[in-house]
Amino acid sequence: MAKRIVVDPIPRIEGHLRIEAKLNGNNEIADAYSSGTMWRGLEIILQGRDPRDAWAYTQRICGVCTTVHALASVRCVEDAIGAHIPPNANIIRNLMNATQQTQDHLIHFYHLHALDWVDVVSALSADPNEASRIAQSISSYPKSSPGYFKDLLKTLKTFVESGQLGIFSNAYWGHKGYLLPPEVNLIAVAHYLEALDFQKEIIKIHAVFGGKNPHPNYLVGGMASAINPESDRAISIERLAMVKKIIDDTNDFIDQVYIPDLIAIAGFYKGWLHGGGLGNYLSYGDFPETDINDVDSYLWSRGAILNKDLGTVYDDVDPRDPAQITEEVSHSWYTYKDGDEKGLHPWDGETNPKYVGPELPYKHLDTDHKYSWLKTPRWRDNPVEVGPLARVLIAYAKGNDDIVGLVDTVLGKLKAPKAALFSTLGRTAARGIECKQTAGFMRRYYDQLIANIKAGDYDTFSKNRWEPKRWPKDCRGFGFTEAPRGALGHWIHIKDEKIADYQIVVPSTWNASPRDGKGRSGAYEAALKGTPMVDPEQPLEVLRTIHSFDPCLACASHIVDMEGNEITQVKVV
Repeated sequence: MAKRIVVDPIPRIEGHLRIEAKLNGNNEIADAYSSGTMWRGLEIILQGRDPRDAWAYTQRICGVCTTVHALASVRCVEDAIGAHIPPNANIIRNLMNATQQTQDHLIHFYHLHALDWVDVVSALSADPNEASRIAQSISSYPKSSPGYFKDLLKTLKTFVESGQLGIFSNAYWGHKGYLLPPEVNLIAVAHYLEALDFQKEIIKIHAVFGGKNPHPNYLVGGMASAINPESDRAISIERLAMVKKIIDDTNDFIDQVYIPDLIAIAGFYKGWLHGGGLGNYLSYGDFPETDINDVDSYLWSRGAILNKDLGTVYDDVDPRDPAQITEEVSHSWYTYKDGDEKGLHPWDGETNPKYVGPELPYKHLDTDHKYSWLKTPRWRDNPVEVGPLARVLIAYAKGNDDIVGLVDTVLGKLKAPKAALFSTLGRTAARGIECKQTAGFMRRYYDQLIANIKAGDYDTFSKNRWEPKRWPKDCRGFGFTEAPRGALGHWIHIKDEKIADYQIVVPSTWNASPRDGKGRSGAYEAALKGTPMVDPEQPLEVLRTIHSFDPCLACASHIVDMEGNEITQVKVV
């Protein structure tokens, strides 16, 4: 019998993801299975509620992505009722979205993924003087003196000698798969701590325009962002100046810390050109410059690529088309009233939980049958990967000047071919490339907003469709965003001013989905196949590839009634 390894949970922040892998005689992963181990029930919670409140509920799906579900939700409702938003509201939404993307990518690289490549304990033997020399050779970041690294080394040794590694306590330190010299490990640990402090500054932009973070405020019809340059009770000149400084500091940090670290670390791991997986990629596009329905104005392109063919981009992606987007449940713990074999478009979607797996607790998943709380989405019957790599590849294939320049620069510094993009390493690099781009978007939208304010335009809300009496009696809408982890779609059916049905297909559903009825794997499962393992008892390689997707399964949820009493509970094992 093939050796079977289990990693559960696998994400560093948000769990509920189990990976099981079968190894062949050469300790390579021959097959893999991805299981979401807790049920998401938001679709049922939303039924019967005021559509204008949906954003507040859906945003609570996750505290990591925070704003993205609110953005998709208000777009979804506005699409259904025919609402249009003022230019300033679109600019503010884009600025908040760019801020979210940038912060999330920084957190991913340093706090969710770096420790798959960086051996913290190895840093204890580093020479601070040599670490300083290396750091200064790759970047002009001012905090790179010998004294700085000497003080950091002393702090790190105190952690270890106390027997409490704190935030560095859970990892496979000393694993043979770690390849960085001690000095580079020390630099990475220093910047891990720097990023931990810096990322909380970036997100203050959400507090300025949305009142708070996490879960800033949104509004169907615009944004609840009162602008008055002369008032201390609205978004003033002082607040706007603070936003500008945060944007400038963010761009400096990415240029001086993130990108140099990414290239330096990747240079030691050029052998990690496996983990590409499906070779199919999908993006809904985002950052509309004008009306949300003007797809040609999106700074991030809508499209799809199949079979790694960068010569062909499918531009006709339409999430409203029942022939394009479907979700099936042949291997998911749900059931459809007309049978589980056929996929349903989200406007016709059903959320009927039905656990039929092994008795809890179980040793292994019953992968021949149903084995996950995630459904299985497909685009034109194809399993696809979503996320930064998908967006970067589509933009690169379409000749986007910014992305082509950034990709070619990174590949040139690594002396790597274009084929390197189709890998775990390529997926990690794509996030850094995209982070550099979205930090530039932050400047772009700030400048646009300032120009409008100088021209006397303070308007951020339109009430043309706010009142339910002006809505169609029966209508449907689609809302979306490209979340940091990939294509996010919300589909709504409004009837008699209330939510009749609501379906959400999140990025991790696309990537972490179980097999479909034809036995085809999702992106996580496909990416793991063929991965060589140094030590199956310490599956570092599994972490590297799955973490490169930035897994987050927070869309799982308990169901409670109006009094807060628990109705259903699913155990996590």
